[in-house]
Amino acid sequence: MKKILITAVVLLLAAPLLFGQQKKAGQQKAAWVLDKSVDGILPGVNSMKVTGPIVMAGSSTVYPLSERIAERFKDEGYAGNITIDSIGTGAGFERFCVAGETDISNASRPIKQNETESARKIGREPIEFRIGTDALAVVVNKQNGFIKSATKAELGLLFSSAKQWSDVNPSWPKRDIVRFIPGTDSGTFDYFVEEIFKKDKKQILGASNLQLSEDDNVLVQGIEGSPYAIGFFGYAYYQENRDKLTILSIEGVAPSMQTVDNATYPLARPLFIYSDAKIMREKPQVAAFIDFYLTYVNDEIRKVGYFTADPAALKKAKQAWLTAMTGHY
Repeated sequence: MKKILITAVVLLLAAPLLFGQQKKAGQQKAAWVLDKSVDGILPGVNSMKVTGPIVMAGSSTVYPLSERIAERFKDEGYAGNITIDSIGTGAGFERFCVAGETDISNASRPIKQNETESARKIGREPIEFRIGTDALAVVVNKQNGFIKSATKAELGLLFSSAKQWSDVNPSWPKRDIVRFIPGTDSGTFDYFVEEIFKKDKKQILGASNLQLSEDDNVLVQGIEGSPYAIGFFGYAYYQENRDKLTILSIEGVAPSMQTVDNATYPLARPLFIYSDAKIMREKPQVAAFIDFYLTYVNDEIRKVGYFTADPAALKKAKQAWLTAMTGHY
């Protein structure tokens, strides 16, 4: 009798804990999750059920793509606020990894080790999500009729020691080269310096007639305004202004979906967004938005002016989302 009584008391005392666990487990399914997956990998997203603000910052290259995905997210029912600041990849990582001010970081280059270490100091573990591919565009003024293609070696001269176009090629005009390039916080700047100058940025920063800006639209306007100007930025900005600019082939290869896919265009590069599992779990709106982003990015990316990621890379990004959100959706 005593044994039965003790068992009953133990069960009675344990009941709140057991039922509490069941309640907690029941709460883990987010309100925004649909029963049916769109892509067969990630859970479907009901944007109308997503609440709370989302803060993004970083790459000016990724900015138009993130902006387009955010617009679609809102069109499908999200009524919250999404802030997207175009400040350059490096500055974006500063806000994500050091200040801890953003939920998602847009990037046109992979995160650096020192940036990851900074993030860990504030309790964040950056998760990389590959979202697409850019064909970095080297462009000149529409009136420029003497250059259609350039080698990497010629780009090295055009963006460093050469003062006049004729210094690179005697058949080109004896006119000063006017250069418009992304600022040093830009992932586009980092990528170009790595590819053309083997990471030695002193060469490009020492060039004459050099103007830098984190705003790619400022670069477009500068090149448009000078017949002897040259510059570079993400392909989407060329696409948007193709009536004003001429894009150069690099090593004889023009940027296109085909040359990006077959890896023959020399200046093709991956595009990313970064977040953190803790942020995604504590802010379900962030998890939902990244899910939505990865699900629909291939529908939108070419409309913006970029190219789809390799299917295996996108699948890996989706798997990273699932791993980060295990037991939380």
